[in-house]
Amino acid sequence: MQEEQKERRDFIGMALGATALVGIGGGLGFAAKRTWDPLPSVKAAGFTTVDLSVAKPNELIVEKWRGKPIFILKKTAEMEANDRDVVIGSDRFHISIGLCTHLGCIPAYKKDDHEFFCACHGGRFNASGINEPGLPPPSPLEIPPFKIAGTELILGEAGPEYKKMLDAGLTV
Repeated sequence: MQEEQKERRDFIGMALGATALVGIGGGLGFAAKRTWDPLPSVKAAGFTTVDLSVAKPNELIVEKWRGKPIFILKKTAEMEANDRDVVIGSDRFHISIGLCTHLGCIPAYKKDDHEFFCACHGGRFNASGINEPGLPPPSPLEIPPFKIAGTELILGEAGPEYKKMLDAGLTV
């Protein structure tokens, strides 16, 4: 009887030890996996999707992509068409990284003048993001990599529209 009790205690001890090892191993494995996974902020920085069907003419939409402001402007019929415009159906959009190419300031959009104005040094960009000659910004507003999927703009992925602009030298 004592030997039977000893065997039973040994079995319970081994079962408890095995359960503890599995629990500790699982906890360590989970902790290791969490440290290897990218942070949610890093995952979100990769791609940003914007529904362009809600955009209103001459109303600036500012999204955030990789910590940078992205300007999205649905152009009106009276605004000058440009090769830098993203065309979806009959609508034309200006899409750019909203940082002045002079010193990295964030230009303000002036609705009445249809222009972006950088107050730091008086830089001006038209509604297509092209810098006005003779003023501090050395180049147009930069166009981020994008892809069009229906009426959605996917920032961070270079689609055929972006590649065409890139090949033509229009992105910067």
